[in-house]
Amino acid sequence: MLSRLLSNDLPRSRVLAAILIAIVLGLAFAPFLFPGVKALNVAAKVLIFIVLVAAFDLLLGYTGIVSFAHTMFFGIGAYGIAIACTHLGASWGALAAGTGAALAVSLLLALAIGLFSLRVRAIFFAMITLAVAAAFQTLASQLSDFTGGEDGLTFKLPEWLSPSFEPFESEFLGVLIDGKIICYYLLFVLCVVLVLALLRIVNSPFGRVLQAIRENEFRAEAIGYRVVVYRTLSSVLSALFATLAGCMLAIWLRYNGPDTSLSFEIMMDVLLIVVIGGMGTVYGAVIGSVLFLVAQSYLQDLLRLGSEASSAVPVLSALLSPDRWLLWLGLLFVLSVYYFPTGVVGRLRAWRERQAR
Repeated sequence: MLSRLLSNDLPRSRVLAAILIAIVLGLAFAPFLFPGVKALNVAAKVLIFIVLVAAFDLLLGYTGIVSFAHTMFFGIGAYGIAIACTHLGASWGALAAGTGAALAVSLLLALAIGLFSLRVRAIFFAMITLAVAAAFQTLASQLSDFTGGEDGLTFKLPEWLSPSFEPFESEFLGVLIDGKIICYYLLFVLCVVLVLALLRIVNSPFGRVLQAIRENEFRAEAIGYRVVVYRTLSSVLSALFATLAGCMLAIWLRYNGPDTSLSFEIMMDVLLIVVIGGMGTVYGAVIGSVLFLVAQSYLQDLLRLGSEASSAVPVLSALLSPDRWLLWLGLLFVLSVYYFPTGVVGRLRAWRERQAR
C-alpha cells in the first residue's frame, strides 16, 4: 500500500526513511510540538518550499533544464490569489478563481517560453528565462492598479482561514485551534497531495523519458522521442506546480508583493536547497527544505547564544556574532557540498548500497 502511494519510489535507505518519517510527523504535529508564531511560520514555509523546490527539481534534476523563471510562476500563483481576493472578496470562490486564473496564465507563459526557447542551448535558455523573470518582476512593480506596485496587496481570506476564527472554546493538546492552524493544515494537505503527484509523474514512463533526455538527449532523439515536446511538457508541469506553491504562500501570508514571491533571492534559495537535498529526487526537496529553512530561521538565535557564551574570548565572540549568520550559512553550504556532493539523499542511498554489497 505504501509502495503504491509512493509510486514504488521507496527511500532505499533505513536512515533516509527514518529522517523522512520524522519530518512528516514533525510537520503534521508542528502546531502542537513547536508552539509559537515563529515556529509555525517556519513550518508553513517549509511546506511551501517543498512543493516549489520539488517542482524546480522536475526541470533541473529530472530533465536537465536550467531555468531562472521558476520564481516568476511562483509569483503568478501568489498574485492570482492576492488579486482575486482583493477584487472578489474573502470567499472560497475568490480563492478558486485566483488559482484557476494563475494556472491558466502560467500554462500559457510556460508554453510560450518552452516552444520558443527550448530549442536553444542550455545556457542561452537559462539567460532567456532570467530575462523573462526580470521583466515580469518589473511589470508587477509598475502595474500598481492591479498588483499594488512595490507596496503589494493585503487581503482577507474566508472566515475559516482567518486567525480570529475559533471554532472550539477549549484547547486541544494545549493549543487553541484557530483559523491560522486550520490554514496550516490546508497547506499540509496540499503539500502531501502535490508531492505524491510529483512522485507519480517522475516514476511514470513520462518521467523515465525525461531522465533519458537528461542523460543523453541526442540518443533519446535517435530512439524516436520528440525531445522538444517532452522538455516543453516538463517545463509546463514544473510551472504549474510552482504556481500552486505561490498560491499556498499567498494564502498563508494574506499578503503578496514583488519582494515576497518574485525576488531573485528566492531563486537562489531554491537552487541551494536542490543541491543540499540532492538533484533528481523528490525526497531531496523535502530534506533540503527542512535543513535550509531551519538553519536560515534559527542560525541567528544559535549564534547569539554562542556569542554570549564565549564573551570571555573576544575574537570567538565576534566570529559568532548574529550579524555574521550569512557567513556561517555559506560555510555550512560549502561543507554540505563537499561532504555530500550528490546531496543528502544521494549520499544516504550510496552508503546503503555499499553496506548491501
